Amino acid sequence: MADSLTDSFLQLVSIMNDLREKCPWDRKQTIQSLRQLTIEETYELADSITENDWKGIKEELGDLMLHLVFYAKIADEQARFSLQDVFEGISAKLIARHPHVYGDVAVSGEEDVKKNWEKLKLKEGKKSVLSGVPRSLPALVKAMRLQEKAKQVGFEWENAGQVWEKVEEEMGELQEALAVKEKPEIEEEFGDLLFSLINYARFLNIDAENALELTNKKFIHRFTRMEEIAAANGKNLHELTLSEMDDLWNSVKR
Repeated sequence: MADSLTDSFLQLVSIMNDLREKCPWDRKQTIQSLRQLTIEETYELADSITENDWKGIKEELGDLMLHLVFYAKIADEQARFSLQDVFEGISAKLIARHPHVYGDVAVSGEEDVKKNWEKLKLKEGKKSVLSGVPRSLPALVKAMRLQEKAKQVGFEWENAGQVWEKVEEEMGELQEALAVKEKPEIEEEFGDLLFSLINYARFLNIDAENALELTNKKFIHRFTRMEEIAAANGKNLHELTLSEMDDLWNSVKR
């Protein structure tokens, strides 16, 4: 098994070397030109995970793996680092951050592991427990990660009921802002409400990003089905009244 896995990985590295030398498109790529493509591949993997599509997950992991090898190849060409440096670096980091596995530190569960992880990162020179959250993350995912990071130092509500009270408080503040009709304040309070709802999702053990994406997919399915039914009756949706579209929507839901 080990030899087979090694052979498969070395084949990928060999193909990357060939492409970098012989393919005009691959020769032209830089870390900057690959960046957006890598983001797209990551989202495609996320889509497959949301749909529980294991065939898609396997394919997207391969695409993403190619990108990782591609970056390392470019870095090696510029004498920045090698693929071996990448492997050795992550191995050393994992060993150092898992003293409960590779050392004599005792933990009582998952939460202890997360707290130790953050403490070790601070010892490594991180200035804040929040510093590991990428600035370019989508806002909803970033909110989840910020809350999870803050939790590791104890900055967390005790139970879901307290979080829901915060949600209701933020809803009230949004209503107050709407009464004043000041857009910057409305936007701020709306953001606070979203942040609180994401926090509540965490206490329900729900991935807020995935939950919203599932709702997006449900809306797309129902809306396109409405379009199909309207077309079958020789109409477009814009020719229907809101009441008629509402009836169609309820029909699709049933």
